[in-house]
Amino acid sequence: MSLELLLIIAFSGAFLTYLSGKISSKLRDILAVVISITLFVLISCLYGLKIEKTFYTGFAGLSLILRINTLSWLFALVISFIGALSIIFSLTYIRQKEKTDFYYCMLLLVNSAMLGIVLAGDLATFFIFWEIMSWSTFLMICYKRGPALAAGMKYIVMSIIGSMAMLVGVLSIYSAFGTLTISELPVAFASATPAYSLFIMILFFIGFGVKNAIIPFHTWLPYAHAEAPSPFSAILSGVLIKIGTYGFILFIYVIIGAKIFLNLGHGLFSFRSLLSILAAITIIVPTFIAIMQNDAKKLLAWSTIGQAGYIFLGIVFGTSLSVTSGMFHFFNHALFKALLFLVVGAIEYRTNGIRDLNSLGGLIKKMPITFIAAFIGISGLIGIPLTNGFVSKWLIYKTLILEGSPLLAFAALFGTWGTILYSYKFLHNIFLGQLPENMKDVKKAPLNMQIPFLILSFGIILFGVLPGIPLKVINSIVSSFGFAPLNISIWGITSETGILNMVNIFTAVVVVGVIIWIIFKVGRKSQRVDQYDNYAAGAAIPKEKYSYTVDFYKPLYRMISPYCKDILDVFYKKIAEAIGSICDSVRKVYTGYVGSYVMYIVLFLASLIFVQLIWSIF
Repeated sequence: MSLELLLIIAFSGAFLTYLSGKISSKLRDILAVVISITLFVLISCLYGLKIEKTFYTGFAGLSLILRINTLSWLFALVISFIGALSIIFSLTYIRQKEKTDFYYCMLLLVNSAMLGIVLAGDLATFFIFWEIMSWSTFLMICYKRGPALAAGMKYIVMSIIGSMAMLVGVLSIYSAFGTLTISELPVAFASATPAYSLFIMILFFIGFGVKNAIIPFHTWLPYAHAEAPSPFSAILSGVLIKIGTYGFILFIYVIIGAKIFLNLGHGLFSFRSLLSILAAITIIVPTFIAIMQNDAKKLLAWSTIGQAGYIFLGIVFGTSLSVTSGMFHFFNHALFKALLFLVVGAIEYRTNGIRDLNSLGGLIKKMPITFIAAFIGISGLIGIPLTNGFVSKWLIYKTLILEGSPLLAFAALFGTWGTILYSYKFLHNIFLGQLPENMKDVKKAPLNMQIPFLILSFGIILFGVLPGIPLKVINSIVSSFGFAPLNISIWGITSETGILNMVNIFTAVVVVGVIIWIIFKVGRKSQRVDQYDNYAAGAAIPKEKYSYTVDFYKPLYRMISPYCKDILDVFYKKIAEAIGSICDSVRKVYTGYVGSYVMYIVLFLASLIFVQLIWSIF
């Protein structure tokens, strides 16, 4: 399987899906599923291969190259996997909506562009696919129109800023070294000055930081996630923002190299330390903003920014264990966050678009499979034992503690505490408590939605009990960066400071679970009562207020709300307003009256004469 053929299938499949929709919606649906699954299977078969091949030589005198190694394979596998599940989920979610042909085309196009990015062997190819991804993502965010247009505009403006910074970096690299081939750049940067390496890192940090939603480039993400269709939100959160993660890994550890990166600056003012502090801020602030959200998708969106902070912290901290944990958390986050966005999509589908957490409740009775999926996804997000999130977060905590970074470790642990708070709110307000009367006829999610639930839930548990399966792949990638390999078994990790063996934890959890089950079994039997025959704080719950957790966090809100405002978003809005005012003022120059233009010319000539007179005097 050649890489060119893989991308031809991906891109042509997107447009063939669009055209087939004009013939038959059923044909379109089948083609979209077949193409997405085919891409996943083909990429799976590329494991272990190392290919680098020029596929075009006539682009402005540059050679466009495709390549694959273990790093690009891992990202390509996750992209195709989440993409295929989102397509399957979309079969009923998008069926009754408008522009379904366009929807499938753009969804497949975004996935194809992301595959092109991770398979790019030179920075020109990388940038071309990056732009295709950015603009097709913009169209998907704007799919619903209305408020979605504003969310899309915010995204694309920030993306253009990031892309322009990247373009300056690409041109600078070509001017300095005469090549954009990724395999040749490590040798070139070995002879570059630290100041130039830092300059390039800052430029690409802006570009990748926007996609990765790292503070201060995060402001587009909550609005984009809220307005985009939920299956695309699963891709947006689970995969697309991780393309920024791929870019960071590529530049830090492949192109520039760990040795140069770790020696940029000194002490607290080293580039590594500054990025670590930024990652800690990205963990804490969005996490506590998430607690205050009542829109399920906005809550998950702010959660995504916070979890991106964990991934970023692991990668930039710069040790073998930290990079491994950061990459493993990327892999894990793709699974549990895609699952949670699909859960919200199923809730939307069955409740006619309701996402307000205070308007839901008791859906465990109507959508039990969806509840189980949400519970497993939330468990992975928090990092409960026997889920994949537990292992990656545990590795991050261990790294920070062993490396003597107590403040960063505290930030990571503090962020987990906040994660527990908003996760409880999400799970309880949707599935537990009272079932509103207007939802008594809600049905369970369709089969095509349950299939992604079951697959993703299985993956979260599987890689929580057997983390060595993905960790062995990640360990080989990190070792290729020049780090010492870790001692990894299929059950966990062995190091000088102890052993992480998930089989022991699994056994302990099962034993405790059996004991608890026995206690409840021999205890008093529960008695089923009417859902309104219950009390909170000694008072009957009124029927119009189904969820008693509506104001559960109100005291906490009062304490943290003054400090959990997105001041950067306000700052950017002020800048936009100022630019708009300047543009309006400039626009008034064009009056359409010839006399005004004659006066402008006279004033311009007079100013030139004045400058000439002043120049002659001095």
